[in-house]
Amino acid sequence: MPVNLIAPDANSLLPVPGVELGVAKAHIRKPDRKDMLVLKLAEGARVAGVFTKNRFCAAPVIVCKEHLAKAGGDIRALVVNTGNANAGTGEPGLENARATCVELARLLQLKPEQVLPFSTGVILEPLPMDRLLAGLPQCVADLNGQRWFDAAEAIMTTDIVSKGTSRQITLGGKTVTITGISKGSGMIHPNMATMLGYVATDAAISQQALEVLIDHAVNRSFNCITVDGDTSTNDSFIIMATGKAGNAEISDVASAEFSQLQDAVTEVAIELAQAIVRDGEGATKFMTIQVEAGRDVEECRKVAYAIAHSPLIKTAFFASDPNLGRILAAIGYAGVDDLDVNAMQLYLGDVLVAEHGGRAVSYVEEQGAAVMQEAEITVRVVLNRGQTDATVWTCDFSYDYVRINADYRS
Repeated sequence: MPVNLIAPDANSLLPVPGVELGVAKAHIRKPDRKDMLVLKLAEGARVAGVFTKNRFCAAPVIVCKEHLAKAGGDIRALVVNTGNANAGTGEPGLENARATCVELARLLQLKPEQVLPFSTGVILEPLPMDRLLAGLPQCVADLNGQRWFDAAEAIMTTDIVSKGTSRQITLGGKTVTITGISKGSGMIHPNMATMLGYVATDAAISQQALEVLIDHAVNRSFNCITVDGDTSTNDSFIIMATGKAGNAEISDVASAEFSQLQDAVTEVAIELAQAIVRDGEGATKFMTIQVEAGRDVEECRKVAYAIAHSPLIKTAFFASDPNLGRILAAIGYAGVDDLDVNAMQLYLGDVLVAEHGGRAVSYVEEQGAAVMQEAEITVRVVLNRGQTDATVWTCDFSYDYVRINADYRS
């Protein structure tokens, strides 16, 4: 079961002026489940995106990048299908992604390059275009501003619960709404993860400022999570700004208004990213890996990910076994070649476990065992070689992780 995570209350997901959503049951892979989503954006909306760095990226990722470059941010619609990733499908996959955009553009009276396509699900299988195209009119007929909860359900794959959250802030005397949804449970690791994330706001912001904002938000959220170390072919994170709030357009990234909006969007992105880890396939523990006092972010993240990716560590946490020497081993092979292991400390929660290159004199295993029983656990590594910190969120490996992934296509 997800770790301290429940589906959002439908009423808590606030409508964003300028965004309409429609869902359909198109039977892409399984019958009688919501598996298609269309988001329609008001004219003048600004859109920015960040995508997987997997070289075997999916056809819709390629098309999304093309359309964002061609339309210059003038995107008016998004379409998402689950059940099939349209990845590893070669030229036919690209043709299908483009045909999807053409058909939705026809239905909404847009240009095809104003549509962004997204897919998630099984890799190396052709997209069932007859079902997908039949689902598009259903989505369009369903369009309204209140469907965020249904939209969150429509993008799920192996997720157990849907993921969504909202915030409201005041900018220049105007109320600004931010609502986001995400999906993801396995094949989670930057850059980015087998995740889809969509955040919309009615704030008015320039395209250039929005690009700065998304870079800041993703590097503190979706690029700080890992479930299993597998970087997917389809990861996409999109921010949409409709400009309907009535605030003066934000263009100065040094302004207080930009910082306030950036902080609020980043909070939403962090909550959505953490929800993916809490709903990690088979997860029973939510783990925060904090690496402190490093020389730079790169080395802090190397250490954090070495810990977060280790199957030996993750299985020990599932068993609530304080076999903490495995953490020291991971720190040692993280790739910080000149690390002075005698200068660092390792904490499990508030318990000092290791210092001066070995077990802390004050540590007894009963302390570690008590912390390991908790559902949420913090691992702190203090490198004592600089002023930089980094945090990564991950989960344990349970029997169910193997079962879920062994049975994924059956």
